[in-house]
Amino acid sequence: MTLTELALARSIKDRAEELGFDRVAIGPADRPEHAEAFERWLDAGHAGTMDYLARTRAERVDPARLLPGARAVIAVALSYAPPQPEPADWAPVARYARGRDYHDLMQPRLEDLARFVSDAAGPSTRSRAAVDTSAVLERDLAARAGLGWFGKNTNLLTPDLGSYFFIGIVLTTAALASDVPLPDRCGTCTACLDACPTGAFTEAYVLDARRCISYLTIEHRGDVDPDLAPDLGRWLFGCDVCQEVCPWNRRAVTTRELDLVPSEPLGPPEALLDLDAGEFRRRFRGSAMSRAKRGGLRRNVALWLGNQRRAESAPALARASADKDTVVQRAARWALARIV
Repeated sequence: MTLTELALARSIKDRAEELGFDRVAIGPADRPEHAEAFERWLDAGHAGTMDYLARTRAERVDPARLLPGARAVIAVALSYAPPQPEPADWAPVARYARGRDYHDLMQPRLEDLARFVSDAAGPSTRSRAAVDTSAVLERDLAARAGLGWFGKNTNLLTPDLGSYFFIGIVLTTAALASDVPLPDRCGTCTACLDACPTGAFTEAYVLDARRCISYLTIEHRGDVDPDLAPDLGRWLFGCDVCQEVCPWNRRAVTTRELDLVPSEPLGPPEALLDLDAGEFRRRFRGSAMSRAKRGGLRRNVALWLGNQRRAESAPALARASADKDTVVQRAARWALARIV
C-alpha cells in the first residue's frame, strides 16, 4: 500500500460522500469469497426461475469478465430506511419500492464516481459502475470491501444503516488502498430465520428463493403455489419481515433521499386490481414496482385481498375472476373462495 493509493482512496471516498452516498468502502476485485457457495446455491435450484443468474454464472464469479484488468472495487451504500411515521397504505409494499426506482437514482451518481476515479487515477484507468443489473456479485464484493457483513438473512448489514440500504459498486483498474472487512456481528441471534413466514431459509445464510415472498411477488411469473399463497399474508410486493425483526434495523439511520419516500398514496388495493395497461404504466413508471409487470402486480393484489378476507373486496375480485389473464383469474378465484 503506497501513499498514492491511500490518497487516491481518500479522495474517492470524499467524492462518494459528496454524491450523497451514506457509506463507502474499497476492496480488491478478486474472485468473490462466496463464489463456490453461489454456485452450490444455483445447483440446488434455489434461484427458482431466475434463469439469468445461471446464464451469467461465469461472469458473476469473475469481476474481470465485467471489467478486464479490474484491481479494485468501490462499494457504496444508499439508505432507504423510511422516516417515521410510515404511510399506512404503503405497508403491504417493501420499503425499498415505495419511492422512485433506486436504479434511476444510483446509476448516474455511480457513473459520476467512475469518471472521477478514471480522471484522478490517470488516462489509462478504466472504471465501470453497476447497480445489480450487471453480472457481478455486488453484495459479496461489498462485504469484502468492508461495507458490511453478511446477515443470516443473506442481507448485508452495517452498524448504522442496518440492512435498509442499496448497494452500488464501481470496478476500476486503478490501484487503491483496501479497507478491512467487518466481522460478523449477528452472534447467536436467529430472529430473521425464525420470523420468515414461508420458512424460506434452509439454514443460516442460505435462502431458497422459491419460498421467499419477495421472489414470489416480484420475480416469479405465473401462479403462486396455493400452499404458499396464504403465507404471503400482508405483502403484495416484496417482503421486509426478516429485516423488520433484525435488531440492527432498530437504529438504522433514515434516508436523506426524498425521492425514496412515497410521493402519492398507494390507494385502495381494489383499484390496483382494476388497472388497465395504460393506467399501470402511468402509475408505476419510474417505480421498482413495475418489475412485477401488470399481470404480476394484479395477481399479487388478488392474493393479498384473499388473505385480508374483506367482504368489500368481493366485487373487484369477481370482476378479476373473469379476467383475460388466466393467472390473475385463478388468483382472484382463490381469493374469492376465502372471502365468500
